Amino acid sequence: MRSQFLLPAGMIIAAMALSGGNGDDSMGYRELTPEEEYVIVNGGTERPFTGRFLDHFEGGLYTCRRCGAPLFSSETKFRAHCGWPAFDDALPGAVEELPDPDGTRTEIRCAACGGHLGHVFTGEGYTETDTRHCVNSISMDFLAGEDIGTAYFAGGCFWGLENAFDHTEGVLDAASGYMGGETGDPSYEDVCSGATGHAETVRVIFDKGRISYEELAKMFFELHDPTQVNRQGFDTGTQYRSAVFYTGNEQLETLERLVGILEGQGLSVATELSPAGEFHPAEQYHQNYFDRNGVRGQCHTRVNRFPR
Repeated sequence: MRSQFLLPAGMIIAAMALSGGNGDDSMGYRELTPEEEYVIVNGGTERPFTGRFLDHFEGGLYTCRRCGAPLFSSETKFRAHCGWPAFDDALPGAVEELPDPDGTRTEIRCAACGGHLGHVFTGEGYTETDTRHCVNSISMDFLAGEDIGTAYFAGGCFWGLENAFDHTEGVLDAASGYMGGETGDPSYEDVCSGATGHAETVRVIFDKGRISYEELAKMFFELHDPTQVNRQGFDTGTQYRSAVFYTGNEQLETLERLVGILEGQGLSVATELSPAGEFHPAEQYHQNYFDRNGVRGQCHTRVNRFPR
């Protein structure tokens, strides 16, 4: 899958981009320099062969300079000798394509905030995708692979859990999907039947420099009731079970310590702790469900369970 990259530790991350946003700098976006504003806000172009990412090929994620949303994987970057960074694919849902005001080209913008990135071209034959995203370096930031973490949490309906993580500082992306089952490529209907063994799971991709795995795990245990078995509220079935799928011993040790704290408070924790397997992204209509459909309120209300 073209939207994946391999971290130095050998862990594969499939990054899904954020969606929404209206390009308004009052939305808490990063403050831009005059040069950045000229390109990102006003649709300008940096001079060719001057961008800092032109000859940059380190493994990781290229993110939006304005809002931080993931845009491109380093795996899709290639040398086009055109004067600007080139990518033959964007992360799913990360980039919006619009007719350029010049009437001939296709402009690309960050789908999360509307910031100008550059232009996309096809039919040039550079790579198998026959696509070149020509991007201004000044429109991007970069996160090295070792600075990015992935967590997998299952705590009832994934819509509310995804929404809560998606609006958390330091979280690059949250995506709904399925994990912990025995069949490949399950559909929502398959999972709801209870026959596949999957749990509705949220994959959280985060910036380790801005938020820790422990902070995310605490948030998970406070966003749902970890004592309920095969249910959350009115949602019943094994697909709604409480579970965390850990990616290594460090995450497992953190989880066991947090469970111990909860059990020390007298809680009978039913949360399943299992090694992470294959994550199956849910159907597109499930992604970013609350924001896309204007849902207000929360089906996952945070309850303090850890010392502050």
